[in-house]
Amino acid sequence: MAFFSLLRRLYLAIYNWVVFFGWAQVLFFALSTLKESGHQHVYRAVERPLQLAQTAAVLEIFHGLVGLVRSPITATLPQIGSRLFVTWGILWSFPEVQTHVLVSSLVISWSITEIIRYSFFGVKELLGFAPAWLLWLRYSTFLLLYPTGITSEVGLIYIALPYIKESAKYCLRMPNKWNFSFDYFYAALLVIAFYVPGSPHMYQYMLGQRKRALSKSKRE
Repeated sequence: MAFFSLLRRLYLAIYNWVVFFGWAQVLFFALSTLKESGHQHVYRAVERPLQLAQTAAVLEIFHGLVGLVRSPITATLPQIGSRLFVTWGILWSFPEVQTHVLVSSLVISWSITEIIRYSFFGVKELLGFAPAWLLWLRYSTFLLLYPTGITSEVGLIYIALPYIKESAKYCLRMPNKWNFSFDYFYAALLVIAFYVPGSPHMYQYMLGQRKRALSKSKRE
């Protein structure tokens, strides 16, 4: 049993540090490009590491399902799903939005959040605890970065809507052998609609997490 516990901690430590370095790359490339070339070039600079780092988060759904971590799937799934939609379904799929300034705010908000989160869990898996300053960052920076990230996500989906409608990309029209139609434009509108109740709910959930984590830290 102790061997499997050690193996679990080793795997999670490696996973967290690998993804941490991925997000550190994203932030470094984003800030360097902003300084040297401007926001119009940020996406091209971060595209590949952003896609790899964000897609790696799919493993966290698996981690929750098999019990490697205690994070509830109900909280993990919508957050990862919405980010993957923006990463692949909007930014990669519609180059017209890639030069917008909201890409920079999105990438910076995501990367700072994830650098802190993955380093927190990486240290915790290696040492069994995390220093107080890192715990505070883990449960406090979202107060600013979550609203900026969510605003950027919704904004980019909204900006992409005319291009989605005009291109008819990913749409399935009738008639077809499946007798089924799908309109990506309305799917994108539905995603935006989910943000309306979903974002405040998630923010409240994270506030509750913050209160519990910092209260426990003070007691210890």
